Amino acid sequence: MAADLAEQPAGYARLLEPDRADAIARVARAIAERRPRHVVYAARGTSDHAALYAAYLTEIRLSLPAGLASPSTMTLFGARPDLSDALVVGVSQSGGSADLAEVLRVARGAGALTLAVTNAPDSPLAGLAELSVDIAAGHERAVAATKTYTAELLALLMLVEGVRAGDGRLPAAERAALAELPELAERVLADPAAGALAPRYRFAGQLVTTGRGYAYPTAREAALKLMETSYLPALAFSGADLLHGPLAMTDPDVPVLALVGSGPGGDAMRAVLPRLAERGADVVTIGSAEVPGAVRIAVPEVDERYAPLLDILPLQRLALALALARGEDPDAPRGLNKVTSTH
Repeated sequence: MAADLAEQPAGYARLLEPDRADAIARVARAIAERRPRHVVYAARGTSDHAALYAAYLTEIRLSLPAGLASPSTMTLFGARPDLSDALVVGVSQSGGSADLAEVLRVARGAGALTLAVTNAPDSPLAGLAELSVDIAAGHERAVAATKTYTAELLALLMLVEGVRAGDGRLPAAERAALAELPELAERVLADPAAGALAPRYRFAGQLVTTGRGYAYPTAREAALKLMETSYLPALAFSGADLLHGPLAMTDPDVPVLALVGSGPGGDAMRAVLPRLAERGADVVTIGSAEVPGAVRIAVPEVDERYAPLLDILPLQRLALALALARGEDPDAPRGLNKVTSTH
């Protein structure tokens, strides 16, 4: 897991290389030419959180309705929705999930434009889709996905922004901003602050993660990483949903990891923090925004769209350090395999 974590800056650089960027641009251009009226993402596990991030991007940047599919409606219940004007995107590191392949098969039969985003370009999922994007993350050693997740995020970001541009090519300013990501990721991973927090949570019985907007998928992915490596029950909520009831469970014995960055999502989270303080919650913030009086894992400030590609890195580091502090093996979580088969 440590080796996979360390490879993420190189993974960003690899996806931004001209040949790979051009390949994503060609897919984006083909999508723009088809002019879909809505977008459906199909994914499981970690990839589901990357798909959720893409759904936010799609609605905010493309003004297209977007959502996450429930594969069981098609695989178990036989539903055949009208997808004739849709783009249906299967997001899967392995490309081997039978239920996601079935979603793309049904969607293509229903007239949708289908796309596979995967780390396995020769996989069944990629073979079923009309279009495919290779996230080029390389072999991932640990069961807990890290570098494939961040590669999915960047590939989906480049794809959506390419569709927005129309011709698939990212504007010069966007390319310049993304070119800084590898060096920023190196800096974040070199910061020992996240690992140093492991003793704080070593004996925690449960934990809450929270964020708004683009940061909400990061909160969900952080919770998953903590659960699958440290077996720590972690509940993820949007900052808005947290106030609609779950706030009652927070107290000094329930730690909270709050994603607080710049932009509208970060501004909304700053309104949540006083309510957590009223409950006496043990809060640590992650992000670029300074919060007076709060313990903070600082992350460089970037455009709010890019923040998930940096904010998740210290949380991955924390998951690794906490698993080791609790005497667990983060490379081989009990009961889990690298590829999970669902139907």
